Amino acid sequence: MCKAHDVPPERPATAAPDRLSVGFDATPLLGLPTGVGVFCAGALAGLAERCDLVTSAYAVSWRRRDEIDGRLPPGVGCTQRPMPARPLHWAWRHGHRPPIEWFLGARDVVHGTNFVVPPTRRAARVLTVHDLTVVLYPELCDAPTLVFPQLIRRAAADGAWVHTPSRFVADEVVAELGVDPERVRTVHHGVPRLPSPDDRTPPLQLPEGCRRYVLAIGTVEPRKDYPLLVSAFGALGSGWPDVALVVVGGDGWGAERFGDAVAASPARSRIVRTGYLDDRSLAAALRGAAVLAYPSTYEGFGFPPLQAMDVGVPVVATAAGAVPEVVGDGAVLVPPGDADALAGALQEVLDGGARVEALVARGRARSAGFSWAACADGLASLYHEARAGGTDQRGQR
Repeated sequence: MCKAHDVPPERPATAAPDRLSVGFDATPLLGLPTGVGVFCAGALAGLAERCDLVTSAYAVSWRRRDEIDGRLPPGVGCTQRPMPARPLHWAWRHGHRPPIEWFLGARDVVHGTNFVVPPTRRAARVLTVHDLTVVLYPELCDAPTLVFPQLIRRAAADGAWVHTPSRFVADEVVAELGVDPERVRTVHHGVPRLPSPDDRTPPLQLPEGCRRYVLAIGTVEPRKDYPLLVSAFGALGSGWPDVALVVVGGDGWGAERFGDAVAASPARSRIVRTGYLDDRSLAAALRGAAVLAYPSTYEGFGFPPLQAMDVGVPVVATAAGAVPEVVGDGAVLVPPGDADALAGALQEVLDGGARVEALVARGRARSAGFSWAACADGLASLYHEARAGGTDQRGQR
């Protein structure tokens, strides 16, 4: 389990002058995986391989802190004082105390991986901004996330460095939050590759008469715009009686609108909800899909299209946010919110043929350019730059 101490641990003994000690917020690894958790797992695995870093994880959680150790890759430790989430988040929203070193001991760099980076005494700070949904589409967000813009602005004003997973989000951080572009760095994520299914992996249960399916992966929430996908699927008409729509992912806030859309769809008997799937079941569902649909209204990166392209599944996505930057020419892109265009693109891919084969080949080539080793390289470069560039305005060397 994650080792807790009554006094803050010392800086790792292995941290020589040319090796940075990095405190990495791995709290998103707790609970069911999210996109942020996937980033944390992949980035930590890559960072653990670097000889210029000593990376240790921490979890801002009281009840679940003992779970984090079993979710870390080899080479990444977790030694900290217990960190009660609610009082600490309240304190960090309203001031600059307590510094994270009080819980972790001395670190050269602290990386807040989910929009928030704790205050530090001496360590340089890096925070990851995954997207700006909360600024551009606040109506799509729940209440706890509405404080993120204030926290990002304050951290940046205090000298924190900002990591974004796409150039698109980097430009938004500068334009919408007024962050100094000299302190914003883009480092793309890698592809979260799924394990191969085995004989114990149960097959998807499709409706009677269905042999193929359109697949969507992601939490059911307004930003994913699954009602649009339901509308597009219904618009395919009676010419596709052997095709089902399968939606993989748990309910987020606002899932009722998706349920209403399904209930009203003329194709509702061919729409399947699986809920959350483990990695092997998800891999089986993905590899068996005729096409992956990604109908988001906004994305800061987008893992599912890359995962689909990686295993040779064609992708139809909306040209929303950073999606065009990520998929390049490896997917069919349609305007966000256009159900007719989405239906037409899905029909084109379901028809198959040489154009779809070429699309799949381009998708494989595109996904090969994203790796967690490259992500770790970029993050390590940012850590060194942040440490060399100074701490925040209150920090002391």
